[in-house]
This record gives sequence, structure tokens and C-alpha cells, in this order.
Amino acid sequence: MRRLPFLARVFFHVRFFALTLAVLLSLAIARPAIAGEPVVSAPRDAPLVLQPNVVKIPPVPVSYSDKDLGWLHLRYVPNAHERLEPILREAEEMKAQLRDWFGTPVLDQVEVRIARTPDEMAALAPDGLPPPAYATGVAYAPLHLVLLSLSAPEASVEAPDLREVFFHELVHVALYDAVAGRHVPRWFNEGLAIHVSGESRFVRLRTLWEATLSRQTIPLADLDAAFPQDRYEVSIAYAESADFVRFLLRDADRVRFASLIERVRNGTAFDRALADAYGTDLRKLEYQWREEIAKRYTFLPVLTSGSLLWVLVFAALVVGYMRKRKRNKAILERWELEEAALDAAKAAAAAAAVAAEAPASEKQIAPHPPGLPRIEYEGRWHTLH
Repeated sequence: MRRLPFLARVFFHVRFFALTLAVLLSLAIARPAIAGEPVVSAPRDAPLVLQPNVVKIPPVPVSYSDKDLGWLHLRYVPNAHERLEPILREAEEMKAQLRDWFGTPVLDQVEVRIARTPDEMAALAPDGLPPPAYATGVAYAPLHLVLLSLSAPEASVEAPDLREVFFHELVHVALYDAVAGRHVPRWFNEGLAIHVSGESRFVRLRTLWEATLSRQTIPLADLDAAFPQDRYEVSIAYAESADFVRFLLRDADRVRFASLIERVRNGTAFDRALADAYGTDLRKLEYQWREEIAKRYTFLPVLTSGSLLWVLVFAALVVGYMRKRKRNKAILERWELEEAALDAAKAAAAAAAVAAEAPASEKQIAPHPPGLPRIEYEGRWHTLH
């Protein structure tokens, strides 16, 4: 076999090496996450901004109103003013609360833009970073920029709760500040935003209750890897995330929570920081949390708990039932009396009507006194006296 020329052999080896390297790189990019390996992900309404220094942010329309509160710079459509006033009164309190929880100052400078519609909101977004089509709010945390819409996408029938969306997005920015941009799991990011904003509280409680009773809760490790796509599972994921953050923020654990944030800010991976701050790993904390919700979201407390809350609830149900029963009995007695009186009146009216309509031949004729003579005159009988 004839040997290839030197240059041809070199070209062949270089080409083979390049193809091999390309295959290895593609496998490395496409490979699934190893169990236990942290996955870098972010909420869809808080997208990753890899190069914030080169991002271009479009100007707001000249028709927008402008309000500068020092740390909070608002630019909004004029008709949003009345809806904003009560929210701004809470904003300072929320900022102070987050500073206490995190143990570090946050939200030194934030710009919030409020548009009329999602399309108008998208026009205010940084170039190349549009908000999700379904979103009514988005937080570009590295840019300290929040966008909100006063109306929901056409597919939605309800207008967004401006207060809830406002605080939800601000929390994303605050958490970014607190951990200095370090990665935290998506369930932690979303859970904290939902817990602080209080959005859909009763819906979340019902969802978590149903998931607990039906044993459909999702392991936090799965949520860390990827959020579900199914609509019902997404609602469970959000409800779980918010409640687990509530669990981490219990009064007795506030110092541990601040320690967790500090450790992440200093560069410790989240799972390790959580274990160091709480003295146990995520798996054991999740087990403790599941034991708690199993007690909270089952029927057993209604039957066996001696807590004041359940006693009051049961007493209220009994009192309400007795009052309702007594009220219904009084109503039935009144109806019976009214019906009896009405029946009597109808009977009397019917008798009177029958008597009035009877023919003359059927009417009673007074009897003729015996012993007196009678004569007929012009077709009528007369008694002689």
C-alpha cells in the first residue's frame, strides 16, 4: 500500500483531532446533570444577564411620569399613579425587612418601569432580552431594572395584581444583591419572591394541601434540576418552594437564614452553605419540612389536636350549626302560621263568592206563618193580616 505524502498525513491527523474534539465538546454540553451537581438556572421572570455592562436599555416614552425616591426610581404611565401610592408606602417596610433577613443592605438603586400592556413592557426591555410572552413582570437583577405591565396578556381574563407583581420582582433584585450575584436554586429564588409578595396565598395553601393528601409533592432536588412543565405540577412547585422558604425563615432560624445568605455571598455553594448554616443538609431539612406539612395538611389535626385554634374552629362550627337550626325552625313555624291564615282567608273568600253567585231559586225563602190566609195578585202571593 502506497504511503500518503507527509502533508497529507498531517492534514489527516489534524482533521481527525478536530472532529474528535468537536464530538467531546458536544457531549460535554449535552450531557445530563450528575446527581447532586448544582444546576445553574434562574426564574423565567428573572433571566440571566451574562454581560450587563454591554446591554443597551431603551429610553422610556416622554409621556411617562417620573418619580425618584432615592433608592427607587419609578417611570410609569400617568394612569398608574393611584395604584402605586399604597404600594410605595409598603416598599420601604419590605426593603427593611429584607435587609434584616439577609443581614446586609439591598436595593440601593432600582429602576421600575410600568407600562400599559405586555407589548409596551416588552418595548422597554433591554435589547435582546425580551420578557416571557405570558409575563406581567420581569426583573433584570444584574441591571437593577424591573418591568411591569398594568394589564395581562390577551389569554388572561384577569388584570394582574400590581402590588404582588411589584414586590415579587423587587425580591428577585434584592436576593441578587444579597448574594452578590452568586447562584441560588430556582426554587429558593422563586419561593422567596412568592413568600414575600404573598401572591395567591389561599390558592397555594389549597394546592399544597391537595398535593400532600394525594402524595404528589415534588422532591426539592427535582425542582433544583428543572421546574416541571405541566401546569398543575408547576403550581405544586411554586407552592412547595414558597412554603419551604417560610420553613427556613421561622423565627428560631432567622439567624441561620442570614448565615446562609452570607456564606453564599462569600462564594460557598448553596447546598454546602445551607448545611453549614442550619447544621444539617438539605435532605434532612426537607424531611423535617414534610413532617410539618403532613401534620398541617391532613384531617388528623381536626380530630385529635387540642390546640386552641382547632377548639375555636370546632366551637364556631357547632354554634353556627345551632344558630342556623334555630333560625330555620323559627322560619318554618312562621311559614306554617302564615299558610294557615292564608288558607282560612281563602276559604272564607270562596264561601262568600259562592253565596253571592247562587241563583234566586236556590236562595232560602222564609217559611209562611201557619194559620194566615194567602191570596195571589198579579202573579205574586200575599199574606192577609
